[in-house]
Amino acid sequence: MFILLFVAVAGILTLAHTAPFPFLLDKIGPAPALWRIPAPPGTRVVYLTFDDGPNPAWTPQLLDLLEAEQVSVSFFLIDRHLTEETAPIVRRMFEEGHAVGLHSHTRKLMFLSPPDLAATLTAAAARIERLAGSRPCRTFRPHAGWRSSAIFAGLDRIDHTLVGWTFLLWDWNWFRAPTADAIVPRLLGHVSPGAIVVMHDGHHENLRADRAYTVEATRRLIPALRARGYSFGTICDPFEADAGGKR
Repeated sequence: MFILLFVAVAGILTLAHTAPFPFLLDKIGPAPALWRIPAPPGTRVVYLTFDDGPNPAWTPQLLDLLEAEQVSVSFFLIDRHLTEETAPIVRRMFEEGHAVGLHSHTRKLMFLSPPDLAATLTAAAARIERLAGSRPCRTFRPHAGWRSSAIFAGLDRIDHTLVGWTFLLWDWNWFRAPTADAIVPRLLGHVSPGAIVVMHDGHHENLRADRAYTVEATRRLIPALRARGYSFGTICDPFEADAGGKR
């Protein structure tokens, strides 16, 4: 009986750190966690988000598509991918009405002390502002969604919100490469008002990873969502009154 109880508790604690949906830590952490944005009755807004950029090869193509469609989205950027080469891409994100939040290439941030995490994210935000001309809104998406009590305490120190994604609205496939043919039907099958969708315009290790599937999936998703009556919001909308984008 003790062994079964131990296994159950260990499983719960593990899931609390790694669950790709709201779980224990999101309920008790001192900082808020956002996995869906409540939609007023009668509205149909969806939030497209993109992780692991900026990618000098594919993020500009994604921005071209979004500009043509007049859609604003949210980008969660990896600090070490922000360079003199990629800074103009991030500047363009701001100029074209997209939201920018903080991301990470490693799960190790969950083991930092709250002061160190707060300092790390503050420094990353300052670099974005210095190189791209604008500061990201007060949001952070941890790598792979792995989070800890220290992350929540660190976010609380700097008034940041942890941002996840709505259940099943992600772009990875187990044991096979993602494709637009596989991703688009799955996302459309689970989307609902206020949902947060996560896709990847970059890769946490490879700055120039091939993300053709993301551009193509986005190309198909936008008209399909509009046909269902959806408009598009940005994650920063609840935090920054002037951060709304094109609809």
